[in-house]
Amino acid sequence: MRGAWFAIPLVALVGCGDDGAAQGSGSSDTTGADSTTSDSPTSSPTTATASASASAGSSSGADATSAGTTGDPDTTGTSSDDGNDTGETGIFEMCFGDEFVNDPNLGPNYDQFNPTIGSHCLGTNHQDIGGIERVVFVGDSITVGTPPTFSADYYRSKLADALAAAFGLEFGEGGQSGDLWKLVNVFDGTSVVHFSGDFASCAKWGARNDDLLQDNSQLEECFPPETRELVNLVVMTSGGNDLSSLTQAAIDGATEEMLWEQIESAVQLQREAVQWLKDPERFPNGTHVVIANLYEFTDGTGEVMSCDVSGLAGFDEPIPAPDQLAEMVIWANEQYMAIATETGADMIFLLESFCGHGFNADDPTAPCYRGPGTETWFDLTCIHPNPTGHQQIADMFLAVVGE
Repeated sequence: MRGAWFAIPLVALVGCGDDGAAQGSGSSDTTGADSTTSDSPTSSPTTATASASASAGSSSGADATSAGTTGDPDTTGTSSDDGNDTGETGIFEMCFGDEFVNDPNLGPNYDQFNPTIGSHCLGTNHQDIGGIERVVFVGDSITVGTPPTFSADYYRSKLADALAAAFGLEFGEGGQSGDLWKLVNVFDGTSVVHFSGDFASCAKWGARNDDLLQDNSQLEECFPPETRELVNLVVMTSGGNDLSSLTQAAIDGATEEMLWEQIESAVQLQREAVQWLKDPERFPNGTHVVIANLYEFTDGTGEVMSCDVSGLAGFDEPIPAPDQLAEMVIWANEQYMAIATETGADMIFLLESFCGHGFNADDPTAPCYRGPGTETWFDLTCIHPNPTGHQQIADMFLAVVGE
């Protein structure tokens, strides 16, 4: 299995469920049209088998050649023809190779999709984001925000304030600060008000990818017809609850084939949501979309008990075939990058940036160990960002929007 530093039980990649239990949180003009894509495989796929033998800091770089999924066996590349040529050094090596004390094996292989990476290395740079008239937040509890963090410290609140200043946007009822919009209704897990001037939030605790379009349709709710002529910016964290559901299915005895069908469906739902948002017939003046990949709190160790209340968060049962599940989550993260390149959307590196800031941050043997005194970015629920983590997420999204 490739990506040993990411060989974690999937229960570590979750958000907060509706029932309180842990559930799966100067631009180039690249549109993704020339990028290599990889659709969800149709049966019993295996993830890309790139060579990950090169360690961080190697003079030869990653030099990885990807086999892609079984649905796209010819996908290759560690360099791009879109102005983001990294030579033989892959994205992970280029952006994160010097951040860890230990030498982690490479995680998800994004190089196979030839993305354009921002100079900040916090995410991709596929869109020329400007002229924003409206900002919409969709997805799960990471985006809504959760106690014990105060609402003013949610990444959604901080990012909205920064975007209001950058694009001359305004909040509506509730005052210039958008106080009501930033608050969370703890009874239904959504923003107290969903619409406030130039801002909207339809994200919800426990939401999965099917809540974007298929079932509870956050996108339809947040984009009434009169808003579709505007230049919208969409910010999204979604998919963690799908991975948690996948883990529970494995614990309950689902077969490998059933698990692959489940994760393929979740990824396809994410793909369809982003395609819906990028449809020029629906949004004639364009929609800019920035998604996040999927993080975890064990710093690549898989030690879910590292968080003091992990049992309360639902991490108190053994995970069968963890390597098999890790393969699936690596594939899912790779497919998030595929979606970004296919559609011309952008993706922030939430997984890579948070690795080393989890509950094994002080373990010098951990794959993502960053050194003594490294701050933890997760709160006491194990699975949600603390105020520092929220600030980091806001900074990541803002960096991608701003370049």
